[in-house]
Amino acid sequence: VLAGAGDAGMAAMMMGQRAAMGKFLAYSRSEEGSADAAGASYLSKAGISGRGSLDFFGKLSNMESRYAVSRDSEMEYVRSHPLTNDRIATLRDTYERDPAWRKPDDPAMEARFQRIKAKLVGYLGEPAQTLRAYPISNSTVPARYARAYAYHKQAEVGKALAETEALIATAPNDPYFLELEGQILLESGRPADALAALRKATALTNAQPLIATLYGHALIATENPDNYAEAERVLRAAVTRDRFNPFAWRQLGTVYAARGDMPRANLASAEQQVMSGDYIQAVRSARNAQAGLTQNSADWLRAQDIEMEARGLLDRQEKQGRGRRG
Repeated sequence: VLAGAGDAGMAAMMMGQRAAMGKFLAYSRSEEGSADAAGASYLSKAGISGRGSLDFFGKLSNMESRYAVSRDSEMEYVRSHPLTNDRIATLRDTYERDPAWRKPDDPAMEARFQRIKAKLVGYLGEPAQTLRAYPISNSTVPARYARAYAYHKQAEVGKALAETEALIATAPNDPYFLELEGQILLESGRPADALAALRKATALTNAQPLIATLYGHALIATENPDNYAEAERVLRAAVTRDRFNPFAWRQLGTVYAARGDMPRANLASAEQQVMSGDYIQAVRSARNAQAGLTQNSADWLRAQDIEMEARGLLDRQEKQGRGRRG
């Protein structure tokens, strides 16, 4: 009897773990159902039809069928999400009873969606695939947007700029068309030519952080000292609105160094390094910044905070490493 006690205990423990996992996954499925209901509520309040939501779930269902996801009760038990067809059945009744069910899509919202989709396809996709999806025969705004990215990725600068020029001709004050033109010029080795478009885009968006950072980068890339004061100003505006932008901090450090302000160059570098996980270098940069800054000033205190944060993260990293080895 004693010889079998260990096996019995192990079996009981495993059953307990399985029961606990089942409760956890049941909770996860309940949470997913709550999220679906919340999504339906948001669409209803916005007056948007749920047809698109059901179309999306239909695609997920097709993927489940393609990969032969089991629908037997045992598989259902261990799933962290309810099966898609079950979610569709639950949602369809909710959506069809909503007053917005047969409401047509808002043309302005659809146009924005198509632009976003084209930008993602152009930016993330392979150029050949993008050009197949948006052939030259398609002269719509989304198609030109996507092709501009594709041509830029293929280093066909002339074709890329032809597309951005056509876009800007339709909307001269669209900051995102101007941003794209500036990006193409900058990344093609023509930073001075990029300034006008990026300056206008930055002004139109009230220094939107990503656009302002790109503009600051272009100003620095001209290697013209006359542009450094403006670069510092726009980059400081960018990090004020978005402190968690390591590239902006890196560019700000570059312009501080170019202007001979090494304490603040070290402080900006420390900001960038701690965000990028380079904790050892962040400690060094923060200490170097403190050495050159006025004690107890705002920048000195920030450098001290970064040093303490980086040291704490280093200690945690070392403890986790020892735990894995142990």
